[in-house]
Amino acid sequence: MSALGELVHVDLTNPALARRSAHRRLAGEPGVWVFIGADMAAFGLFFLIFTYGRAAHPALYEQSRQALNPTIGLLSTLFLITSGWLVALAVGAARSGDRGPARILLVLAMLVGSGFAVNKIIEYSAKISSGITMLTNEFFTYYFIFTGIHFIHFLIGMVALAACVSKARGEPSQARFLTWIESVACYWHMVDLLWIVLFPMLYLQL
Repeated sequence: MSALGELVHVDLTNPALARRSAHRRLAGEPGVWVFIGADMAAFGLFFLIFTYGRAAHPALYEQSRQALNPTIGLLSTLFLITSGWLVALAVGAARSGDRGPARILLVLAMLVGSGFAVNKIIEYSAKISSGITMLTNEFFTYYFIFTGIHFIHFLIGMVALAACVSKARGEPSQARFLTWIESVACYWHMVDLLWIVLFPMLYLQL
């Protein structure tokens, strides 16, 4: 049986499985999942609008896309994926009660994630200095709006990670700390996922 099947199917006649199922819960704070769902729905609408515009003006979109450097986009992707992996390791350490390693992993995740910020600032500066702004054409309007909103999400995530580092040291309740770090991890993985969609949509000929 698959892992997903194991989560869905529980043999209630088995006391051990019944006890395990009683402890299963949604990771993090439920309200964070509501926010993530709403945010993903909003970005889904953005992606549909972009797809419609590209279908209506394929030549304009392709010519504009060629002004972007896919290597920079790939580097940004690697920064976020690596940072997300470190956050996942931090959650695992926190669940084991190892707050020291969890704190170190969170700090490393922030350091790697800061590479994404530096990369985007360099890219934005290069585009603006070459005369490309959100008023250049429809493609770059979407480019700056979508990546700008994503960048704001990224900055919020970095602040949340910093708060988790502080909680790892000062939060006396293990249960509250786990809720914090799991909630922030879920949010951070959403930031990763959104960029994984933005990267091929904007930088690659797909």
